[in-house]
Amino acid sequence: MKTTTRGQTGLAIPVLVLVSGLVAIAGAFLGSGAIVGTPIQDAAGGWLSADSTPLAPASPAFRIWSVIYLGLFAYSIWQLLPAQRRSDRHRVLRPWAAAAMLLNAAWIWVVQAGWLAASLLVIVVLLAVLIRILFILMHTRAENAADAIITDGTFGLYLGWITVATIANTAAVLGAAGFSGFGLSVPLLASVVLAVAAVIGVVQAWRTGGRIAPALALAWGLAWIAVGRVDGGLESTGTAIAAAICSAAVLLAAVVLWLKSRRPRAKLAD
Repeated sequence: MKTTTRGQTGLAIPVLVLVSGLVAIAGAFLGSGAIVGTPIQDAAGGWLSADSTPLAPASPAFRIWSVIYLGLFAYSIWQLLPAQRRSDRHRVLRPWAAAAMLLNAAWIWVVQAGWLAASLLVIVVLLAVLIRILFILMHTRAENAADAIITDGTFGLYLGWITVATIANTAAVLGAAGFSGFGLSVPLLASVVLAVAAVIGVVQAWRTGGRIAPALALAWGLAWIAVGRVDGGLESTGTAIAAAICSAAVLLAAVVLWLKSRRPRAKLAD
């Protein structure tokens, strides 16, 4: 799909995207407990805290949300501008972007209500929406550097982080349900899950020509799982080592594939 421009689209859907962005940010305040609501780590019985399961990232990992929310707000404004309102790329992307932002707010509200199992359903749907967004971005071209940073960068980070969050959310639901791991040791089972996450990250990097943003967020989350298992309430050296290796593998694969994807362009330029 090539990026083309047509007549300027109406304001209804762009404004809907803007409202969705504001709803997502409002949800963030609710989830932080800064003004109203319960902090996520204390909601839903505390099963989403940094020490709840062996696959929970350490608390500093969640600082990435500040970058993601800033990017979502920037995109909400960016897609309103006339050039983006004429863009087929953003015309296709807008409904999915709005859905991603509303689902994020819905996840926070569900967790606030204490519905842990329902939160897993919401985050899985959110992950599917973000994967769809990735395919749209893969098959359309960023119109300029600003579009690449605001659009591709934001939704790439969002996808990578939600991949980690889905893993942590799944572990929380299973833990709350009393899942024993089929008799396998906790470090072994955690390492298997982390390896699957790494494979997903590597395959994603391969399919996207080494897109850095999704890999960076995924590697960030895996690295903080490693930190959490070294310095936290659920220490596990084996899990920490596995998470660190998986984090490095995802990031290295993305960098190598990104460099490889740039070589033909460099030769053509010569």
